[in-house]
Amino acid sequence: MRKNKLEILYEDKFIIIVNKPSSLLTIATTKEKERTLYHYVSDYLKKKNKNNKVFIVHRLDKDTSGIVMFAKDEKTKFFLQNNWNDFKRNYVAIVEGKVEKDRDVIKSYLKETKTHLTYSVKDKNGKLAITEYKKILENRKYTMLSLNLKTGRKNQIRVQLSDMGNPIVGDKKYGSKKDPIGRLALTANTLEFIHPKTKKKILIDIDLPNSFIEIFK
Repeated sequence: MRKNKLEILYEDKFIIIVNKPSSLLTIATTKEKERTLYHYVSDYLKKKNKNNKVFIVHRLDKDTSGIVMFAKDEKTKFFLQNNWNDFKRNYVAIVEGKVEKDRDVIKSYLKETKTHLTYSVKDKNGKLAITEYKKILENRKYTMLSLNLKTGRKNQIRVQLSDMGNPIVGDKKYGSKKDPIGRLALTANTLEFIHPKTKKKILIDIDLPNSFIEIFK
């Protein structure tokens, strides 16, 4: 991803929302400082005004594509983060095999190992994770699901679908054996929220990657 290819979905003086490609980090790690979505957004804003700042509101996994929001000041950042679970966040995933129920609510408790692998636990010592899903498409090999997050736990969707016996296509970390599109088949496609200043409802909705559709043709 080149800096001039930043796909901006929405921008005003308080927030900026962009479409993150798969295989790009949201924020820096110890190994990678500059090739991140945060760096590209910051660079874009500083070209407008060297005093512009950008603040992380949430993040997507490196291999997940889709909608990411940043704030332009700390007050806006804290408002968005404090109300994050009240906003509608929809994802689309393609999973291995057929999913038994047309729709359901998944509730589980998640923990993380020292090596940053998230896993389910039976007791309530973990963090509660809630995901609603419904089927969109299916064929003999795969099922496309629409997923609405009620909580925002790390790797929440990936772990819960793997636990169901339907890991996300391309997700080797959580048990997938198939990779027909050469990437994790998970994208954040809808974000609906109350604007921190105008208090108006904002809806951001993006098209699915073409590769997601090709699997079902």
